[in-house]
Amino acid sequence: IVSAALSQSGLALSVADESVQRNRGYVLAAVKQNGLAMWCAAASFQRDRDVVLAAVAQNGLARQCADPTLQRDREVVLTAVAQNGDALAFADEDLRRDEDLQRRAATTVGPAS
Repeated sequence: IVSAALSQSGLALSVADESVQRNRGYVLAAVKQNGLAMWCAAASFQRDRDVVLAAVAQNGLARQCADPTLQRDREVVLTAVAQNGDALAFADEDLRRDEDLQRRAATTVGPAS
């Protein structure tokens, strides 16, 4: 039942029991449906690269929920920018200057459809 609910609405994680918010499988299901469910997940998932990548693939702006180390990770930023070019504005200064990332961001201004 929990998996079904989270696959329909990832933000249902916000009202879920803490044990659900700490369960990697449930968190992955939630962020794949809505990347912003990262805000509701246990803090340890902010350092989980796979969870962060799944979240930013769904919503590039979810990168802001990640641990600072992952916020500077080029693959995380690239995945975020591919989904929403606006995510580049929140990237580390060195990554904002990356010409490849700038080109990709320009092709996906706003959320990609």
